[in-house]
Amino acid sequence: MDSNILTIILAGGAGSRLQPLTKLRAKPSVPFGGKYRIIDFTLTNCLHSGLRRILVLTQYKSHSLQKHLRDGWSIFNPELGEYITPVPAQMRHGNKWYQGTADAIHQNHYLLERSDAKWTLILSGDHIYRMDYASMLETHKSFNADVTVACMKVPLKEANQFGIMTTDNNQQIKKFQEKPELVKACEDDPDHALASMGIYIFSTDLLIDVLEADSQDNGSSHDFGKDILPKLIHSHRVCAHHFGETKGRVSPDKYWRDVGTIESYYQANMDLLKSVPPLDLYQKDWPIRSYQSQTPPARAVPGESGNEGIFINSILSGGTIISGSNVSHSVLFQNVFVDDESLVENSVLFDNVKVGRRVNLNKCIVDKHVVIPDGEVIGYDLTEDRKRFTVTEEGIVVIPQGYRFGESEDVSGQFTENKQSAAK
Repeated sequence: MDSNILTIILAGGAGSRLQPLTKLRAKPSVPFGGKYRIIDFTLTNCLHSGLRRILVLTQYKSHSLQKHLRDGWSIFNPELGEYITPVPAQMRHGNKWYQGTADAIHQNHYLLERSDAKWTLILSGDHIYRMDYASMLETHKSFNADVTVACMKVPLKEANQFGIMTTDNNQQIKKFQEKPELVKACEDDPDHALASMGIYIFSTDLLIDVLEADSQDNGSSHDFGKDILPKLIHSHRVCAHHFGETKGRVSPDKYWRDVGTIESYYQANMDLLKSVPPLDLYQKDWPIRSYQSQTPPARAVPGESGNEGIFINSILSGGTIISGSNVSHSVLFQNVFVDDESLVENSVLFDNVKVGRRVNLNKCIVDKHVVIPDGEVIGYDLTEDRKRFTVTEEGIVVIPQGYRFGESEDVSGQFTENKQSAAK
């Protein structure tokens, strides 16, 4: 454990583009991949990178996230100076909630000061990737940097969604623009641009100073990408760390996804079903940790019709039963039940979903505690589906948590109060 580094995970975003999956939970606590939450990937990276002092800054609908941290990540010993501590927004400066990524940390600057950490690592809790942060810290030290920014190449057509930078031969950043309209390609690769991953290492004393100065700037949006970094590159040594191109214990798959939209979230789940997944969940020396409830094994059984339960190229978690039905190219979380003569394909089903008999689902994301009645057909007639559910431009149908078929067309996902704390 490196006691000279403090890790701060920003986990307070509303995740509005992931609605309705974020209607009742924070974006980092959205389930992913059959058994995980999105934030598990960032926390696992910290665990394997030897980071043991972690603050998780929460704000938006944080109960689900805090419950998950308690149940799945109470693994460190505070008596040894180790912790994963959720820090809710407290309005310690003024009467406003967090106004941006920089403001979120500035409102908790007292935690920086009393940590006595030489460096501060700033992470987002809503990305899917594996990374050895210890390797990035070595880059920071070797270049004697004031700030180090993790970066990766992205296709030029997607570059305006990121903070884009240019560097010199010594990896020092010379220009940084947040989501520019006109993007400059890499000199050695005209089809790609160098993008920030939203991962930063600061010398802590410098971080405290620049956050205080930024808080006094009424014209600032108090964001690292928009305000802090573009100013610092002119006065300090700000260097780039290339993701997946330095030594570390993680295999260099270079997989990183911002699952901030329904489409990107859905595709990241489907990526896991490829014959050679671009993100390897099976690397034995880098297992992804999460909360594990006690469930029986998944199984496929014959239904009353005599049909065999069949699943093809799918992920099935504990407690799932496929009874005389067909599941193809789908991700099923815990305790899902798919009844006789039903077809589930190209879909993601969260915990405790029950699919009735002779149901057809295609390209659906079904949130927790949904009971789909016999005979329902969803994902084939999108015009009809839009009358009840959220449907993306790519034709992904999202059924919200606790949706009650036949009761109301309000896509509110409301369910009884006594279920809420356990359901999220």
